[in-house]
Amino acid sequence: MLKGLAHALRNAAYADYHLVRTTHEWASVFTIEGARGRKVRVLDVGGAFQSATYIDKHRFEPVFEYYRMFDTVFHCDTPVRHVLMIGGGGCSWPKHAATAHARLTIDVAESDPAVIDIARRYFFVRELEQPSPDHGTVRLIAADGRSYLEKTEDKNGEAVIYDAILNDAFQGAAPALNLATVEAARVFAFHLRPQGVYLANVVSRDEGSDLSFLRDTVATLREAFPYVQVIPCPDADYSDEDNFLVAASHQELTLKDSLPYDSEFVGTPLYDGDICGNA
Repeated sequence: MLKGLAHALRNAAYADYHLVRTTHEWASVFTIEGARGRKVRVLDVGGAFQSATYIDKHRFEPVFEYYRMFDTVFHCDTPVRHVLMIGGGGCSWPKHAATAHARLTIDVAESDPAVIDIARRYFFVRELEQPSPDHGTVRLIAADGRSYLEKTEDKNGEAVIYDAILNDAFQGAAPALNLATVEAARVFAFHLRPQGVYLANVVSRDEGSDLSFLRDTVATLREAFPYVQVIPCPDADYSDEDNFLVAASHQELTLKDSLPYDSEFVGTPLYDGDICGNA
């Protein structure tokens, strides 16, 4: 915790600085000059930018390019009306999607209530929480995404089913491992419509040289879904690492820019038992 505090305080020289205590560590919110001179407010947790937003009339547009790749859900030949986003942060993609699709409802499962407060106070999410004919609705849920799915029911006592489930959950700079196992993938598969799609943001390590977690994610999802694809999402303006969108579905999809891979690329499935003590 003290190490996280020391890191957060290093950002104090930036404009619009706010020191925020989250459930697990200290975080900081501040404004930087982004690409092409645009002002960007960021949420820094553990040395990694977890969210960013423009602070002008473009506040609902994504800053990081990989967020736009989550729009893949709208190119899968099936109507999308109800989406679950796991990992809220500043709700960059939910804000973008809600303002682009007026009939869309996006449930955002964020395990840290402090981060939900940050999203409302500093990232303009509050403007989209009330239903309106002019935009979709963002619903913030204080819960771990997997636990939420395992416990939630609709008004008829049935499991809640989504058109798409998106995973952008991290613990600092590290992926949330309890969402990256075969057992978790089976939960996601159960809560998707037959035509639905699961999308996970996966980040490389060691400045793009280590793709082991990407390979293991592909292997893990293949245990729960018959079709798994990988889409690169380069974002040279804000990261030294490479983002990849891993798409999994029950039905074959033809996704633009997906990378072909063979059996040698596929890594090792991750199970709950593998992460005991590390989740």
